[in-house]
Amino acid sequence: MNMIEVKGLRVVAGTAPDPVVEIVKGVDFTVKKGEVLALIGESGSGKTTIALSLLGHARGGCSIAGGSVKIGGVDVLSLDEKGRRALRSRTVAYVAQSASAGFNPARTIMDQVTEPALLHKLMTPAAARTKAVDLFRALALPAPETIGARYPHQVSGGQLQRLMAAMALITDPAVVVFDEPTTALDVTTQIEVLAAFKKVIRELGTTAVYVSHDLAVVAQMADRIVVLNGGTVRENGTTAQVLDAPADEYTRQLLAATMRPEPELVSNIANDPPPLLEIRNLSAGYGRIDANGVPAVRVLDDVSLKIVRGSTLGVIGESGSGKTTLARVVAGLVDRARGDVLLDGKPLPAKLSERTLDQYRRVQIVFQNADTALNPSRTIADILARPMNFYHGLRGAAAQKRMLELLDLVKLPASVAKRQPGGLSGGQKQRVNLARALAANPALILCDEVTSALDTVVGAAILDLLGELRRELGVSYMFISHDISTVRAICDEVIVLYAGQCVEAGQRDALSAPPYHPYTGLLIDSVPALRPGWLDSRRALTAGALPEMGPAGDSHELCSFRARCTARIDGKCNVTPPSMKKLPSGAEIRCHHTAADLTRMQTADTVAA
Repeated sequence: MNMIEVKGLRVVAGTAPDPVVEIVKGVDFTVKKGEVLALIGESGSGKTTIALSLLGHARGGCSIAGGSVKIGGVDVLSLDEKGRRALRSRTVAYVAQSASAGFNPARTIMDQVTEPALLHKLMTPAAARTKAVDLFRALALPAPETIGARYPHQVSGGQLQRLMAAMALITDPAVVVFDEPTTALDVTTQIEVLAAFKKVIRELGTTAVYVSHDLAVVAQMADRIVVLNGGTVRENGTTAQVLDAPADEYTRQLLAATMRPEPELVSNIANDPPPLLEIRNLSAGYGRIDANGVPAVRVLDDVSLKIVRGSTLGVIGESGSGKTTLARVVAGLVDRARGDVLLDGKPLPAKLSERTLDQYRRVQIVFQNADTALNPSRTIADILARPMNFYHGLRGAAAQKRMLELLDLVKLPASVAKRQPGGLSGGQKQRVNLARALAANPALILCDEVTSALDTVVGAAILDLLGELRRELGVSYMFISHDISTVRAICDEVIVLYAGQCVEAGQRDALSAPPYHPYTGLLIDSVPALRPGWLDSRRALTAGALPEMGPAGDSHELCSFRARCTARIDGKCNVTPPSMKKLPSGAEIRCHHTAADLTRMQTADTVAA
């Protein structure tokens, strides 16, 4: 029996007699009861627009212009507004991409999770609270009995995403729409959230539509895949067929975008001349710094690194590991408590106000979220004019010429100059963000998760662009990411941060095969493989959820990863600080285990997986 039937669905932007743009162009698909269907495609393909139409909803400025949408035999599009309100969250529930934007910061989690059940008068407040606690337990949330008393800011991103799923599931809906619910999460958190979603969907026999641009994620969640491009269906088949024998050329392009070639490594010639950037024994954090040089909230502990001219250093770790703080220290946006930062062998003042204009110009930062980094009320021409004038005194015709060069460098048409950020796609905005950094003519660009919010194809294009700019301009990057496959694609050297400590450092090849630090191993094993069943086999291997990442504890000299490490040696790891040791790959790790021990353990894990 089909739970969802979509026929000839058309969605347009704009209203007649003005010009209208067709966003969704006659889409057909069905979903059987208890089946999980994935809608796949890059940004702008119509995935979310189609998903929202299942709730009888079109975004502002858009309207459903034709076709039919049936849920359990009910024609959604023929319902009046009252009928659609009754349908939403009762029959069809929605889990959005950003849980933080979906929760009210002023109300407790329990109030918000139980609200749909109370609004639809499905149960008493006491029964709704009991059901919510059962869902918290089913979704593997910590302290299920008491987490509801917290406020949204008091839980992690991964927990909030699962709480949003609990809010969707509390009414026992026939259909749940998951709209990119793990895109913003780091790899280890994503595994926990996906496993929790999959378990609950299986147990409740829920019919689900899963919107994503990540084929490896979809391979774990979906029974069938619909591939979308430009508002049309390019392919519709079982997950195994679409991944193993794609019939459409566009599907093959999507698969190719997930397999990235690695660039040539940049060699470091006898450390002469000095590295472009060198960090020695850096400690940093937030709040008052005491007499011993320790901040109230310690984020980075004794971190050292080098970036050679024209090379790219990857900094990887989960949310909360200190990656962004490291970039902000280099950019002069966060004070350092101890340690030195050298640019071309010369000390770089900690405070931005104490740096020379040239030092300020030579180190630029590109933030993760281009939406908040670009002024929405300015044109792209205005946004690029500021750094050109500030650093180089360019105005008039010279500034106009340079602006066109910058747009050309980042592969944007000159017509973009007259538009505001709101009129650009996510990938275009990130290119403008990059062009603004390049306007300063920097030596080093700090890239903070610049592709994490972008879909696979657009993210791949940005990585290609970064590589091209590096070859053409000789610019160096510190590339911050939680995605190991992205770091492998673009970086020469890699450092792995965990709770503020550098636990591993070496060339990119060190991530290719064991041995590596146990935490690096966890990150590598958390990257979804492009094959159905990978998630289930990995969960069986790791036997459930990992503890949350916490601070390093009372002694910051001990291994910061010891509380979560499955290979820890009690009586040693919790007593003696580990020393840095060299692995056969040339990488250095902070660990008590020998390279032979790690190889044996990690090879066994790989075979078992």
